[in-house]
Amino acid sequence: MLANENQVALVTGAGSGIGRAIAEKFAALGASVIVTDMNEEAAKETVRLLANPTGNQKHTFMVLDVTSKASIAAVMEKVKEEYGHLDILDNNAGVSTMNHISDLTEEEWDFNFNVNSKGVFLVTQAALPLMKEKGGRIVNTCSMAAIKPDPMLAHYTASKFAVLGFTKACALEFAQYGITVNCVCPGYVKTSMQEREKVWEANMRGITPEEVIEGYIANTPLGRLCYPEDVADVVGFLVSPEAKFLTGEAVNVAGGAQI
Repeated sequence: MLANENQVALVTGAGSGIGRAIAEKFAALGASVIVTDMNEEAAKETVRLLANPTGNQKHTFMVLDVTSKASIAAVMEKVKEEYGHLDILDNNAGVSTMNHISDLTEEEWDFNFNVNSKGVFLVTQAALPLMKEKGGRIVNTCSMAAIKPDPMLAHYTASKFAVLGFTKACALEFAQYGITVNCVCPGYVKTSMQEREKVWEANMRGITPEEVIEGYIANTPLGRLCYPEDVADVVGFLVSPEAKFLTGEAVNVAGGAQI
């Protein structure tokens, strides 16, 4: 469980995949969860899936574009009005595309950086005033790519390296406010993003999508794909009282694939 039953958590990109699993974990731990996503219907569905609120819990959804300062400001104002403070921020929203460096476009580069890196910066900056007084926890979804880069993902890899560096810098600056900042680095996670990526990779390598997945599993010492719940369990630990003295860490959730 969390330190107290009045904690409020906001998760970006919580309409599906890892973000949805994290929102469910936070709700199970006793937090009031603010589910945010670009897709309103997906966000609503996540709220419906959350454990029935108990005590002071109040779950809600808000539409959020992490690349828009105006959208972020509007959401933070709603959080302030409805909850008064924020204890946990999970920066999970992310995108990917796949291409060889020789063919990589500026648009692809900007798309990955705007969501994966700039989005984390903008949301964190806007959330800080709601967290400074009481302290709290920030967890960013990074990637195994920031530990062990892959071909055809140079732009994605670079954007996640930025998340890793930003996490560590925030840990230094926010410690004075009692805010810990960590990130998780998932491996080959079974999500809708992976469903797209396996097709892209198969086409680029001249193999089948099934062979791509077989390769992911073969590269994972624990012998299976990562599931969103695997990541959510680690994030749950990072926001728990037991992790109160951890900050600036990058925790691999990859079944050993990062080795």
